Amino acid sequence: MLGLVTDQPMPLPATAGETSPSRPWPVRLLAEKIRGYVSRMPWVWVEGQIVQLNVRPGAKAVFFTLRDENLERSLPLVVEPQVLAAMQPPPQEGARVVAHAKPEFWVSRGSLQLRADDVRGVGVGELLARIEHLRRVLAAEGLFDADRKRPLPFLPQVVGLVCGRGSKAEHDVVVNARARWPQVRFEIREVAVQGPTTVGAVNRAIRELDAMAEVEVIVVARGGGAVEELLEFSNESMVRTAAACRTPLVSAIGHETDTPLLDLVADYRASTPTDAARRIVPDVAEERLGLTRARRTMRSAVAALVAREQHGLDAVRSRPVLSRPHTMIEARERDIAQTVRQARHHLDAALLRASGEVGRLEAQVRALSPASTLERGYAVVQRADGHVVREPDDAPPGTGVRLRLAHGELGATVTGG
Repeated sequence: MLGLVTDQPMPLPATAGETSPSRPWPVRLLAEKIRGYVSRMPWVWVEGQIVQLNVRPGAKAVFFTLRDENLERSLPLVVEPQVLAAMQPPPQEGARVVAHAKPEFWVSRGSLQLRADDVRGVGVGELLARIEHLRRVLAAEGLFDADRKRPLPFLPQVVGLVCGRGSKAEHDVVVNARARWPQVRFEIREVAVQGPTTVGAVNRAIRELDAMAEVEVIVVARGGGAVEELLEFSNESMVRTAAACRTPLVSAIGHETDTPLLDLVADYRASTPTDAARRIVPDVAEERLGLTRARRTMRSAVAALVAREQHGLDAVRSRPVLSRPHTMIEARERDIAQTVRQARHHLDAALLRASGEVGRLEAQVRALSPASTLERGYAVVQRADGHVVREPDDAPPGTGVRLRLAHGELGATVTGG
């Protein structure tokens, strides 16, 4: 039996997991699947900034883009005109709103949009409350700590400036800085300082200037304005970008009473752009005056020191020990001569006393000497062996003896007792 060949196409995979290179989904089917998936998503409240607001008289729908202020992501949004007409005040570019919307997927364009049935403006009071909460969170992280603040360079060669296009803030910073120090150079980045693109533009400018090795300090400047016009400078993304900046950063936003969070994280907070100019560069006239005063002070100090030392030297030289230095030697010479005389006198007296004592002792010795006894007629009788005869028994008769006289000796023999 022969098989039958039919022209029936193979059925498409029912799920994405069943697709393969040989059995793919066509684009129309994928688009329908996406639309079906998106259509099942519930209504959601979403917050963002209004950009690209397009209001056409008589149109049945109003189109604008809802943009995330931090990540700069956006989605198109469509709303009926009466919804926006009910908003007070009327919405404007850059306004923060919350919208009750449902995602929609357009198969023909392959794009996603939001359809809103309620749009409400976020009040300034609520925004300020959010900023205050953010301030506490960032402060707890230590981003505002004083030990993170870096000192500004004394004399920067190149200053990075982030400001509005042709703004008065730019004029105030540049003109006042160059009036104080004409040689200062600027790397200027003119960006939007108001509106939905402010955060991204300022962040990019700060990062670009921070990456330039020759830039020694960065100034972010904007003139005064309403509170809501300065809210972008309290944006968390901008504050963290400033905190990560390696180059010292000066914040000069608004007037002195304005305090956006950028002021708190900056290394120096200037009350105005003019104040920033005065802070980042020294005044050449004041510096020259200071140098003149310092030189005058040093000259006076050196002159006073030399005069004081000269006076001390003169006083020392006027002393007798230096005016007649041999005086001290002469006095010592006299002392030595007197001492020598006294020593000689004492020595002569001692010798004289010793000589008299020797004479006296000599006389005593002579008086006690046997020779002196012999001189008076006495004799010493000694036997032949030298023994002195003291008793008759020492020399019996017939014993030969010697008689020692004062002058000589005599021999004799004992004849009787």
